[in-house]
Amino acid sequence: MTQPIAPIAKKIPHQLTTHNETRIDNYYWMRDDSRSDKEILAHLTAENEYCDAMLTPQKALQDSLFEELKNRICRDDNSVPVKDGDYWYHSEVSGDEEYSRYYRADDNKGTNKQLLLDVNALAASHEHFELGDMSISPNDSLLTYASDLDGRRIYTINFKHVATGELISDVLENTEGQVVWSNDNKTVFYVKKDPQTLLGTQVYRHILGTNQSDDELVYEEEDHSFYMSLDKSRDESLIFINLESTETSDTWFIDADTPMDEFEQLVDCIDEHEYSVDKLGDTFYIVSNHQATNFKVMTATKETIFDVNQWQTKIDHREDVLIEDIEIFNDYLIIVERELGQIRFVIHRGDTSYPMTFDDPCYYACLGDNPEPSSTTARIYYSSLTTPGSLFETDLATTDRTLLKAQKVLGEFNSDDYKSERIFVTSRDNQQVPVSLVYKKSLYQQDSTNPVLQYGYGAYGITIDPNFSPHTLSLLNRGFVYAIAHVRGSEMLGRQWYEHGKKAHKHNTFNDFIDVSKYLVDEKIAHPQKLFANGGSAGGLLMGAIINQAPQLYRGVGAHVPFVDVVTTMLDESIPLTTNEYDEWGNPNELDAYNTIKAYSPIDNVAAQNYPNLLVTTGLHDSQVQYFEPMKWVAKLREFKTNDNLLVFKTDMESGHAGASGRFKSLEEKALEMAFFINLCD
Repeated sequence: MTQPIAPIAKKIPHQLTTHNETRIDNYYWMRDDSRSDKEILAHLTAENEYCDAMLTPQKALQDSLFEELKNRICRDDNSVPVKDGDYWYHSEVSGDEEYSRYYRADDNKGTNKQLLLDVNALAASHEHFELGDMSISPNDSLLTYASDLDGRRIYTINFKHVATGELISDVLENTEGQVVWSNDNKTVFYVKKDPQTLLGTQVYRHILGTNQSDDELVYEEEDHSFYMSLDKSRDESLIFINLESTETSDTWFIDADTPMDEFEQLVDCIDEHEYSVDKLGDTFYIVSNHQATNFKVMTATKETIFDVNQWQTKIDHREDVLIEDIEIFNDYLIIVERELGQIRFVIHRGDTSYPMTFDDPCYYACLGDNPEPSSTTARIYYSSLTTPGSLFETDLATTDRTLLKAQKVLGEFNSDDYKSERIFVTSRDNQQVPVSLVYKKSLYQQDSTNPVLQYGYGAYGITIDPNFSPHTLSLLNRGFVYAIAHVRGSEMLGRQWYEHGKKAHKHNTFNDFIDVSKYLVDEKIAHPQKLFANGGSAGGLLMGAIINQAPQLYRGVGAHVPFVDVVTTMLDESIPLTTNEYDEWGNPNELDAYNTIKAYSPIDNVAAQNYPNLLVTTGLHDSQVQYFEPMKWVAKLREFKTNDNLLVFKTDMESGHAGASGRFKSLEEKALEMAFFINLCD
């Protein structure tokens, strides 16, 4: 049988000169912002065909895994109704439907249930469909919904009458997908996107019954290092414009009762002051890092909110506890904290406080949907590596919990068959890196026989908590150990854990991951020839860095929508999101940052060496990491790699950064990767 021939990309030298240094990019020609260049599309198609051909031996396994993953999902399912105002809202999905239907009813039993939106009907004629935000007008008569048809996260917003289901003529295009209603039920605010950079920099006011072309620009942010979003205060009295860069916050507001007023700045914008604000009654609640590395909770009144020095400290900063979030109720305040990587909730009532506790060695918990500030109960979501997601109603006076719903896992599943552990690995610079492990008890032996899949992300302060995934069972049931390396760049161990994994300290992220890998092998948790790794987006950058620095450690690596052309991207302000990222990676227009980034940028450090087996995936319409980054990276790896290990590249021609839409279609990529790893164990 003839061996498939890998697509070899043509080389057209392109000079990129920065700081008097010239880099040659032979694959710069692959960039096409229109995504319509025939030669580029032909090359991507050839890569897809080569991928399919090279993975033909695993196709039966892949199909079997897909059915396995699909058959664990409950076909008929619904969310727990939640009360918001006069109605109870929930969603349902059934059979082989890819998407949900959304309803509201008069009570939690579904009396007078009314269909609000059938996403299956909306998606029926589209290869890709993503539902953005939905919102209901204050008088409950109108519904807005946002839709993205190609994965670029550019949303069109439609309006419909709830009573009749009829669309009204108002349509808002090129938006972030979010609408906030004023209290007059006819005026809405939305963020408009720049179609080139995909940045949301402008807030518009729209009055129902008028054309979008007549909408008034009410705020424009000139500093493109900020992300922009809208929100409404807990008491629905204020509308906020929230501006967030990596290190600085800025908030503007307007009275929701007087939507024709001008937005006003909440407090002077101070570099490196990060905060979030909410309001209930006469009190503003602020989570702020002002003179508080791990944040503190502060309060203010309408008279003192404009001066940070007049804010009052309600919960002070602690060196070893990170404050992540708060939820405000009339009589209670819930604080979401993290200590030594573990989340906890602390309920405050007056001058007293008391925690909610959990038993698993490593877990994930978060606040559920709690729209009613008058409630004396709160919904809490809980999951661990061995515990399916569970929604609890918690009595805020006693902390007693009532299970409302637990995630159903179809087939033969017993959580007692699996074990999770939390360990700490000493890094090369003597830091303790947390690692979450899970495995099937009957198949685990600490004798260097286990295949291990190690996952990592490590950027933006995003913490990947150890929560349950029914899909991972397919690996655990085949003897795999699944490990999450909580490397620096997250906030797992507090704000400093993040600060020490970005910009000039970014190398710590890669070193931590590699050091965890070595530990797993040295401690005989992993078979030395069966250690696998995967990550996506910024985690794809992590994958690109580790295979340049320690390729011998890994049998196979999955890199998904990987951010791998870091220098070139961060020098190009026309690429979506570049300017927002300077505080994360550094600005390579500055020499020190340029040298730091160039030292780890995956594509700039590809070398003539043996590489692990590699599966690379992307989406043609990705708005976060452009398709041409992995495309160029794969071409350069093909040019330089010195062994015959697999290098396959799969592009979803219909999707974006989040991959395929729909609850079943999205499983195809998971099955593809699992089969890739399992097949390499033979």
